[in-house]
Amino acid sequence: MPRCNLAMQVSSDVGCRVSYSKSPPTLRFTCMEYQGAQFGDINEPPLQHENLIFQKTNVASWSEPSALFKAAKSTYGRIDHVFANAGISGRTTSLEETPDSNGDLVEPDDRVYQLNLKGCANTCALAIHYMRRQETGGSIVVTASASSFQRFRLVDYTMAKHGVLGLIRGLQPLLHPQLPIRVNGISPRWTATGLAPKEFIETVIPTQTPAVVARSVALLMADETRHGQLIYSIQGRFSEIEEAVLLPAAERIVGDMSEDLVLTKLQAAAADLGLSKG
Repeated sequence: MPRCNLAMQVSSDVGCRVSYSKSPPTLRFTCMEYQGAQFGDINEPPLQHENLIFQKTNVASWSEPSALFKAAKSTYGRIDHVFANAGISGRTTSLEETPDSNGDLVEPDDRVYQLNLKGCANTCALAIHYMRRQETGGSIVVTASASSFQRFRLVDYTMAKHGVLGLIRGLQPLLHPQLPIRVNGISPRWTATGLAPKEFIETVIPTQTPAVVARSVALLMADETRHGQLIYSIQGRFSEIEEAVLLPAAERIVGDMSEDLVLTKLQAAAADLGLSKG
């Protein structure tokens, strides 16, 4: 049975590069030769391949991603890998003073939250729904950001990308080893994706190409030992930072009794007492 790899994005080249990755055979995971890929975006991919199926998809909705997953399942019989890459650049800082016709403050633009965070969370929910019904399970890779663990003045973008890292951290204890589903993330630094002009960015800092970032996605999909990891990439260099840096820093602050361990013990105690979730 052909493997199915599903990429979900909004006008970024990384997902398309993933779909056309020409890595060594051990990392060759999408539509080349013997496999297939289902690609959801609001725009058609710039490249075409006979095994790549495009379906116009707006991740801000629920029905369109749901239809994309259903189509992938119908076509391939299973969904092995999902890449949740949809995202747009920042729109609001919460400091704007935009009045409406009555002179009252206009509600801040929430498109970044809808696409970058809610769209990612919904994509993960759909992926888990299909993968948990497969004996082989599957893997999910989400696009976080270097701003997921830094101060960054694009407020809505930073909030959303912190949320994506939180999504990985929240899901990982629930998935492995109870379910054969892996969730990992990428955390690329400045990348020439079209969200900002490459020439403008490179007046300050060199960028990396989408193909570089795609290699970190391929690694996370192919290496079945990786769970809850976050790969940071900068100018072609890669580092796993969640298990190596971020979680150890948190452990030094809170000690042995993490919040998740506390919750687990409370849930066990509630079960022993016959208390319902309500």
